[in-house]
Amino acid sequence: MLVQMEGKPLKRSTLKTSEEEGEIVEGVFDGQVMMGTDGKQYPVPANYASKSKLVEGDMLKLTITPDGSFVYKQIGPVERKRLIGIVSQDDLGNYVVIADGKAYRVLLASVTYFKAEPADEVTVVVPRDSESVWGAIENLVKKGSATADFTAPVAPPEDSGAQEKKKEEKIVKGTEDYVGQDGKLESDFSDEWTPKLDKLREEASKPIT
Repeated sequence: MLVQMEGKPLKRSTLKTSEEEGEIVEGVFDGQVMMGTDGKQYPVPANYASKSKLVEGDMLKLTITPDGSFVYKQIGPVERKRLIGIVSQDDLGNYVVIADGKAYRVLLASVTYFKAEPADEVTVVVPRDSESVWGAIENLVKKGSATADFTAPVAPPEDSGAQEKKKEEKIVKGTEDYVGQDGKLESDFSDEWTPKLDKLREEASKPIT
């Protein structure tokens, strides 16, 4: 009020937005970098991607400040789903998470952050409605959950008597398949065994030399 009465102009401070402070580029995160709408690739810091749990398909806005700094902001996250999988490594030493029969690549930064190791069980976040190569580790569920349990009891071997009994039951079961409704052996089964029985009788009737 006093300034206006003295006839001096009123100074107004202008707040500059991030858009006014640098160049703005939008794009899609592909698991490692941002594919800009201008057709260029922009590196995304692994620590930022890991901490923000970015997944393939997320829309990002990049502000390139006058001093050359890159400032990212997630502006359009895709729908997600969570899977439980096991940490492993491929032939090249890259970390992957095996979940639902598929190997999802994960950033080394996220593996380091959670101190995850091969055989650990983790929760991984992936796009809900599309296939992806990359996933984002969300939580460490259990350490070394994929380690085989060698303390599980082993079933004792069956004794010879039990094995013979099973063989006899199998023979009886096989014979029952040829028994008709009247309780007699079907003709096909009789024809199959009759020649063998006749041969046995012939051999039995021969004098012993």
